[in-house]
Amino acid sequence: MSSLLRFLQSSIGKKLVMAVTGLILFGFVFVHMLGNLQAYGGPHKLDEYGALLRKAPALLWGARLVLLAAVGAHAWTAWSLTRQDWAARGVDYRQRNNYESDFAAQTMRWGGVTLALFVIYHILHFTTGQLHPSFVHGAVHANFVAGFKVVPVSAFYVLAMCALGLHLYHGVWSLTQTLGLDHARYNPLRRVAAGAFAGLITLVNISFPVAVLTGIIQ
Repeated sequence: MSSLLRFLQSSIGKKLVMAVTGLILFGFVFVHMLGNLQAYGGPHKLDEYGALLRKAPALLWGARLVLLAAVGAHAWTAWSLTRQDWAARGVDYRQRNNYESDFAAQTMRWGGVTLALFVIYHILHFTTGQLHPSFVHGAVHANFVAGFKVVPVSAFYVLAMCALGLHLYHGVWSLTQTLGLDHARYNPLRRVAAGAFAGLITLVNISFPVAVLTGIIQ
Protein backbone atom coordinates (compact mmCIF):
# COMPACT_ATOMS: atom_id res chain seq x y z
CA MET A 1 0.00 0.00 0.00
CA SER A 2 2.82 2.41 0.87
CA SER A 3 4.51 1.62 -2.46
CA LEU A 4 1.29 2.35 -4.30
CA LEU A 5 0.88 5.66 -2.48
CA ARG A 6 4.46 6.65 -3.29
CA PHE A 7 3.87 5.79 -6.94
CA LEU A 8 0.63 7.83 -7.08
CA GLN A 9 2.46 10.79 -5.51
CA SER A 10 5.15 10.70 -8.20
CA SER A 11 4.88 12.63 -11.47
CA ILE A 12 4.43 9.42 -13.47
CA GLY A 13 1.76 8.16 -11.10
CA LYS A 14 -0.16 11.44 -11.24
CA LYS A 15 0.00 11.49 -15.04
CA LEU A 16 -1.32 7.92 -15.09
CA VAL A 17 -4.23 8.96 -12.86
CA MET A 18 -4.90 11.86 -15.23
CA ALA A 19 -4.91 9.47 -18.19
CA VAL A 20 -7.23 6.87 -16.62
CA THR A 21 -9.71 9.42 -15.26
CA GLY A 22 -9.52 11.25 -18.60
CA LEU A 23 -10.55 8.06 -20.40
CA ILE A 24 -13.54 7.69 -18.08
CA LEU A 25 -14.62 11.29 -18.62
CA PHE A 26 -14.08 11.15 -22.39
CA GLY A 27 -16.24 8.02 -22.50
CA PHE A 28 -18.99 9.80 -20.60
CA VAL A 29 -18.84 12.84 -22.90
CA PHE A 30 -19.18 10.58 -25.94
CA VAL A 31 -22.11 8.57 -24.53
CA HIS A 32 -23.80 11.79 -23.35
CA MET A 33 -23.52 13.18 -26.87
CA LEU A 34 -25.09 10.00 -28.32
CA GLY A 35 -27.97 10.30 -25.87
CA ASN A 36 -28.63 13.92 -26.80
CA LEU A 37 -28.72 12.97 -30.48
CA GLN A 38 -32.15 11.48 -29.71
CA ALA A 39 -33.45 15.06 -29.85
CA TYR A 40 -33.28 14.85 -33.64
CA GLY A 41 -35.69 11.91 -33.58
CA GLY A 42 -38.55 13.98 -32.17
CA PRO A 43 -39.92 14.77 -28.70
CA HIS A 44 -40.72 11.17 -27.73
CA LYS A 45 -37.25 9.84 -28.50
CA LEU A 46 -35.47 12.11 -26.02
CA ASP A 47 -38.17 11.63 -23.39
CA GLU A 48 -37.92 7.85 -23.78
CA TYR A 49 -34.15 8.06 -23.39
CA GLY A 50 -34.54 10.04 -20.17
CA ALA A 51 -37.15 7.60 -18.86
CA LEU A 52 -34.88 4.66 -19.66
CA LEU A 53 -32.11 6.15 -17.53
CA ARG A 54 -34.50 6.66 -14.62
CA LYS A 55 -35.72 3.03 -14.76
CA ALA A 56 -32.44 1.85 -13.23
CA PRO A 57 -31.71 4.32 -10.40
CA ALA A 58 -29.01 2.12 -8.87
CA LEU A 59 -27.13 1.98 -12.16
CA LEU A 60 -27.66 5.70 -12.75
CA TRP A 61 -26.39 6.71 -9.33
CA GLY A 62 -23.53 4.23 -9.58
CA ALA A 63 -22.45 5.87 -12.82
CA ARG A 64 -22.80 9.31 -11.23
CA LEU A 65 -20.61 8.30 -8.29
CA VAL A 66 -17.94 6.91 -10.62
CA LEU A 67 -18.04 10.15 -12.62
CA LEU A 68 -17.85 12.24 -9.46
CA ALA A 69 -14.83 10.26 -8.27
CA ALA A 70 -13.19 10.57 -11.71
CA VAL A 71 -13.80 14.33 -11.81
CA GLY A 72 -12.43 14.75 -8.28
CA ALA A 73 -9.31 12.68 -8.97
CA HIS A 74 -8.77 14.40 -12.32
CA ALA A 75 -9.10 17.90 -10.84
CA TRP A 76 -6.93 17.14 -7.78
CA THR A 77 -4.20 15.56 -9.91
CA ALA A 78 -4.25 18.46 -12.37
CA TRP A 79 -3.87 20.94 -9.51
CA SER A 80 -1.12 18.85 -7.93
CA LEU A 81 0.84 18.68 -11.20
CA THR A 82 0.37 22.42 -11.70
CA ARG A 83 1.79 23.19 -8.25
CA GLN A 84 4.64 20.77 -8.90
CA ASP A 85 5.38 22.54 -12.18
CA TRP A 86 5.35 25.96 -10.50
CA ALA A 87 7.65 24.73 -7.72
CA ALA A 88 10.13 23.27 -10.21
CA ARG A 89 10.11 26.47 -12.25
CA GLY A 90 10.91 28.68 -9.27
CA VAL A 91 10.82 32.13 -10.82
CA ASP A 92 8.42 32.73 -13.69
CA TYR A 93 9.93 33.39 -17.10
CA ARG A 94 10.41 36.99 -18.21
CA GLN A 95 9.22 36.01 -21.66
CA ARG A 96 7.39 32.84 -22.61
CA ASN A 97 8.36 31.07 -25.81
CA ASN A 98 5.89 28.22 -26.25
CA TYR A 99 7.56 26.67 -29.25
CA GLU A 100 6.72 23.11 -28.22
CA SER A 101 3.04 23.60 -27.36
CA ASP A 102 -0.07 24.58 -29.25
CA PHE A 103 -2.99 26.77 -28.16
CA ALA A 104 -4.89 23.79 -26.72
CA ALA A 105 -1.94 22.92 -24.47
CA GLN A 106 -1.41 26.52 -23.38
CA THR A 107 -5.07 26.90 -22.31
CA MET A 108 -5.44 23.45 -20.73
CA ARG A 109 -5.45 24.60 -17.09
CA TRP A 110 -7.79 27.55 -17.48
CA GLY A 111 -9.93 25.48 -19.82
CA GLY A 112 -10.32 22.89 -17.08
CA VAL A 113 -11.49 25.54 -14.60
CA THR A 114 -13.95 26.91 -17.18
CA LEU A 115 -15.35 23.44 -17.83
CA ALA A 116 -15.74 22.76 -14.11
CA LEU A 117 -17.86 25.92 -13.77
CA PHE A 118 -19.83 24.96 -16.88
CA VAL A 119 -20.60 21.48 -15.51
CA ILE A 120 -22.02 23.05 -12.32
CA TYR A 121 -24.19 25.37 -14.41
CA HIS A 122 -25.23 22.54 -16.74
CA ILE A 123 -26.43 20.40 -13.80
CA LEU A 124 -28.39 23.30 -12.30
CA HIS A 125 -29.83 24.07 -15.72
CA PHE A 126 -30.86 20.73 -17.22
CA THR A 127 -30.65 18.19 -14.35
CA THR A 128 -32.05 19.90 -11.26
CA GLY A 129 -33.70 22.87 -12.99
CA GLN A 130 -32.85 25.71 -10.59
CA LEU A 131 -31.44 27.82 -13.44
CA HIS A 132 -33.96 26.74 -16.08
CA PRO A 133 -36.70 29.19 -17.19
CA SER A 134 -39.50 26.55 -17.20
CA PHE A 135 -38.16 23.25 -15.88
CA VAL A 136 -40.56 20.28 -15.71
CA HIS A 137 -39.25 17.09 -14.12
CA GLY A 138 -39.20 14.24 -16.66
CA ALA A 139 -40.03 16.45 -19.65
CA VAL A 140 -36.57 16.11 -21.14
CA HIS A 141 -37.35 17.31 -24.67
CA ALA A 142 -39.43 20.29 -23.52
CA ASN A 143 -36.67 21.32 -21.09
CA PHE A 144 -34.09 20.87 -23.86
CA VAL A 145 -35.92 23.18 -26.27
CA ALA A 146 -36.99 25.79 -23.71
CA GLY A 147 -33.47 25.97 -22.30
CA PHE A 148 -31.76 26.52 -25.64
CA LYS A 149 -34.36 29.03 -26.86
CA VAL A 150 -32.69 31.57 -24.55
CA VAL A 151 -30.06 33.08 -26.85
CA PRO A 152 -27.46 34.03 -24.16
CA VAL A 153 -27.70 30.49 -22.75
CA SER A 154 -27.13 28.95 -26.19
CA ALA A 155 -24.21 31.32 -26.81
CA PHE A 156 -22.67 30.28 -23.49
CA TYR A 157 -23.08 26.59 -24.39
CA VAL A 158 -21.38 27.14 -27.75
CA LEU A 159 -18.40 28.85 -26.09
CA ALA A 160 -18.21 26.10 -23.46
CA MET A 161 -18.19 23.43 -26.19
CA CYS A 162 -15.29 25.21 -27.91
CA ALA A 163 -13.41 25.08 -24.60
CA LEU A 164 -14.35 21.40 -24.28
CA GLY A 165 -13.01 20.70 -27.78
CA LEU A 166 -9.62 22.22 -26.98
CA HIS A 167 -9.51 20.28 -23.71
CA LEU A 168 -10.40 17.01 -25.44
CA TYR A 169 -7.86 17.54 -28.19
CA HIS A 170 -4.93 18.06 -25.85
CA GLY A 171 -6.29 15.49 -23.40
CA VAL A 172 -6.39 12.70 -25.99
CA TRP A 173 -2.92 13.67 -27.21
CA SER A 174 -1.52 13.65 -23.67
CA LEU A 175 -3.15 10.47 -22.40
CA THR A 176 -2.01 8.47 -25.42
CA GLN A 177 1.50 9.73 -24.72
CA THR A 178 1.20 8.70 -21.06
CA LEU A 179 -0.05 5.26 -22.11
CA GLY A 180 3.09 4.68 -24.19
CA LEU A 181 2.05 5.65 -27.73
CA ASP A 182 4.58 8.48 -28.07
CA HIS A 183 6.50 7.35 -31.15
CA ALA A 184 7.39 9.03 -34.43
CA ARG A 185 5.47 6.31 -36.28
CA TYR A 186 2.26 6.85 -34.27
CA ASN A 187 2.34 10.59 -33.58
CA PRO A 188 0.60 11.65 -36.84
CA LEU A 189 -2.16 9.13 -36.12
CA ARG A 190 -2.43 10.44 -32.55
CA ARG A 191 -2.92 13.97 -33.91
CA VAL A 192 -5.62 12.81 -36.30
CA ALA A 193 -7.40 10.76 -33.61
CA ALA A 194 -7.29 13.64 -31.11
CA GLY A 195 -8.56 16.12 -33.69
CA ALA A 196 -11.30 13.80 -34.97
CA PHE A 197 -12.61 12.97 -31.49
CA ALA A 198 -12.52 16.59 -30.28
CA GLY A 199 -14.02 17.89 -33.53
CA LEU A 200 -16.87 15.36 -33.51
CA ILE A 201 -17.86 16.08 -29.90
CA THR A 202 -17.61 19.85 -30.38
CA LEU A 203 -19.57 20.08 -33.62
CA VAL A 204 -22.36 17.71 -32.57
CA ASN A 205 -22.81 19.43 -29.19
CA ILE A 206 -22.84 22.88 -30.80
CA SER A 207 -25.49 21.64 -33.23
CA PHE A 208 -28.04 21.22 -30.41
CA PRO A 209 -28.51 24.88 -29.42
CA VAL A 210 -28.15 25.93 -33.07
CA ALA A 211 -30.86 23.45 -34.11
CA VAL A 212 -33.25 24.78 -31.45
CA LEU A 213 -32.63 28.43 -32.36
CA THR A 214 -33.14 27.75 -36.08
CA GLY A 215 -36.29 25.68 -35.52
CA ILE A 216 -34.86 22.36 -36.69
CA ILE A 217 -35.61 20.92 -33.24
CA GLN A 218 -38.99 22.09 -31.93
